[in-house]
Amino acid sequence: QVQLVESGGGSVQAGGSLRLSCAASGYTFMRVYTAWFRQAPGKEREGVAAIVTRFGTTSYADSVKGRFTISQDNAKSMVYLQMNSLKPEDSAMYYCALSRHGGSWTRAENFDYWGQGTQVFVSS
Repeated sequence: QVQLVESGGGSVQAGGSLRLSCAASGYTFMRVYTAWFRQAPGKEREGVAAIVTRFGTTSYADSVKGRFTISQDNAKSMVYLQMNSLKPEDSAMYYCALSRHGGSWTRAENFDYWGQGTQVFVSS
């Protein structure tokens, strides 16, 4: 079907940068948009950024606007999340998710496929 694999996580000091990658394989032709979610211990999973496959339009959570950039290379079935000016509160497990049917991008239940996550640690 569809498999998603995240990479690029790691440890970085506050103010630093990381680029996360999401590699999609399998049948991805019907995807509507791809998003990055994150979840920190004791907190709910939250949508970080999303990109519409057809048009490349993007959406961001208020907490990351101006710092994070989501992009895609549809020919390679890759989605990226460039994270700049990282803050300790950005520390979380980051997940790539794919939606076939659309809906509110901030709702995890609208996504059909998920990666296993990549851990991001931001220290002071």
